[in-house]
Amino acid sequence: MNTLDQYAAIIGIDWADRKHDLCLQVTGSDELEYSVLPHQAQAIDDWANELHQRFADGSIAICIESRKVPLIHALLKYPFLVLYPVNPQTLARYQRALKPSRAKDDPSDAQLLLDLVKRHPEQFHPWEPERPEVRVLASLVEQRRTLVADKVRYTNRLTAALKNYYPQVLEWFDDKDTRVFCNFVER
Repeated sequence: MNTLDQYAAIIGIDWADRKHDLCLQVTGSDELEYSVLPHQAQAIDDWANELHQRFADGSIAICIESRKVPLIHALLKYPFLVLYPVNPQTLARYQRALKPSRAKDDPSDAQLLLDLVKRHPEQFHPWEPERPEVRVLASLVEQRRTLVADKVRYTNRLTAALKNYYPQVLEWFDDKDTRVFCNFVER
């Protein structure tokens, strides 16, 4: 069974583009500490070094939403930080279950992340980042997927427009994503 008792502290981070809301709980304490971390390389480095000095005896668990946020990659260089990514949909459902009003504020989201991982540690595992080559390949695959989806979207739009103005051309060409078809429609 996965346990979080091995960490000196657990931190929930609600990330954003410019700042990150934090909720820290020292292991063995019920007290929560809230703070805000600017999204700046030096501020992140200073914060991590302060954590390392404060909790020199052990590792720190970081609960953060998603694996694709830039903050995760900034925190990877600190070996004493152990990252626990949480699927955004999981957090949203947990928030909905506890707050039916759906009122959202970042400090309580950071606390919810911390609470979710603490209450259900068996559901979350420390993140093992992929090798750089795998990350590059995954990025290229995602870009390809986006390009294919764009092509389908534009082809569908063109087909819909042609159904209204020039439906015969749709019978003459099987493939709508070829240069010949585009040249014909352009003329």
